[in-house]
Amino acid sequence: MKERIIIKRTKYDVIMNCLSYILLIGIVLYLFLNWSHIPDKIPGHYNALGMVDRWGNKNELWICPIIGVILVIGITLIEKFPQAWNVGIQVTEQNKERVYRLLKNMIVTEKGVIAAVFVFITVKSALAEPLPIWFLPVFLILLFGSIGISINKLMKLRP
Repeated sequence: MKERIIIKRTKYDVIMNCLSYILLIGIVLYLFLNWSHIPDKIPGHYNALGMVDRWGNKNELWICPIIGVILVIGITLIEKFPQAWNVGIQVTEQNKERVYRLLKNMIVTEKGVIAAVFVFITVKSALAEPLPIWFLPVFLILLFGSIGISINKLMKLRP
């Protein structure tokens, strides 16, 4: 059995975790408080250009927040067990702290990006608006850019 690894919490961890939770709680409150003003027919799906390609019932608005909550809870659980992470490089006593700190930063960043994306899509759908054309490229850059930067930094920590 692998030893239990404890990664000290940083301000960045706290900020990103709080941001993720606040965004998801906020979108649930937004839906509850604005439910009567939300049109009965809302965008149910968007194409790659952000245009609505399927309309649905406003009850479908709950799908994104529910998936967002499930993902954030799942990522939070993964975050708590660094000894189970597949880090991709050999971890030594010399690089151990930096490797796990870097990966934890990546995980909390991804959690924040995912929460923000689900909130943004939910708000745009509740307003029955298309997504801006920049949405998909910016989302992909944020999602994979932070992963790419983290992998690049991780490779520099190899023994």
